[in-house]
Amino acid sequence: MKAMAIVPGTGGSRMIERPEPAITQPDEVKLRVLDVGVCGTDREELAGGRAQAPDGQRELVIGHEMLGQVVGTGSAVARVQVGDFAVFTVRRGCGRCASCAMGRSDMCQTGAYRERGIKGLDGYQAEYVVDRERYAVRAPAALASIGVLVEPLSIVEKALDEALRLQVVRRPDAATEPDWLVGRRCLVAGLGPVGLLGAMVLALRGAEVYGLDVVDAESARPRWLSVVGGRYIDGREVPADRVQAAVGPMEMIIEAAGVAALEFNLLDALALNGVYVLTGVPGGSRPLTIPGAQLVRQLVLGNQVMLGSVNAARGHFQMAVDDLERAGARWDGHVQRLITRYPVAQF
Repeated sequence: MKAMAIVPGTGGSRMIERPEPAITQPDEVKLRVLDVGVCGTDREELAGGRAQAPDGQRELVIGHEMLGQVVGTGSAVARVQVGDFAVFTVRRGCGRCASCAMGRSDMCQTGAYRERGIKGLDGYQAEYVVDRERYAVRAPAALASIGVLVEPLSIVEKALDEALRLQVVRRPDAATEPDWLVGRRCLVAGLGPVGLLGAMVLALRGAEVYGLDVVDAESARPRWLSVVGGRYIDGREVPADRVQAAVGPMEMIIEAAGVAALEFNLLDALALNGVYVLTGVPGGSRPLTIPGAQLVRQLVLGNQVMLGSVNAARGHFQMAVDDLERAGARWDGHVQRLITRYPVAQF
């Protein structure tokens, strides 16, 4: 079968031939790959950045955002059947820590995890893939055209889940309200796919959503945001450190831009007792000077939380499936506009 591969540490990619994988264990599932997303991580890998081939191999098949259709199952598989649409999760546990033993490899305590298409395991840019049932999440047929968004949305689901859990523990009002996000002012910084999906989920939960980027208000991303009820802030006109003065304080901020200076400046927009989740990974190694004393003083006196969130557990993938279904029903056909399709030949 054909697959798209890189040599980690070098630039570019090429089509290769690999044996078609077969089911060898009773708990395995085989998918015919339908769609594979290309994100910033893939671009970094293609540029010679962070990536690791499987042990004993020179090449790494890339791709970690995927949707497939079940073409075969082992005798013990019960969650999916032939013909179902499904996605596989990305990270595989280290086999040594308590988190991984509990199915939470996204919180691996050793750092010895592997990730399909990124670190130590071939990915999904191939015609067929096989993995264990525990890593498969069924997607209803209604998501056949947008199911490739499950993985990036799972990142948002985890970040939001962590932020809300913290607020429920910290804030008495959050612990007594059935849905604390309803009516809350929330800011999403960086309106790429992850940011827009974050705005979508916040809107589904009743939040007052704002989106910050540095593109024209009439361009595609702000227009997409407006359909789900979000309000656009042009960061060229309202810099991050002036958002609170111009628009008002935000009780939750989800950062998806991956720009270090922006990530720290956005703290000025955070309300008292607010929570701020970082999901973007800045590129490069350029040093950054920040007013450390002022930043720490604000976090302490403002009773604020700033946390980083990466990867997602199987439960977050299921949450993503559920929210994509809800979004599809609420904004018919709109979610599909996040996807631009290219044939593999143009990879």
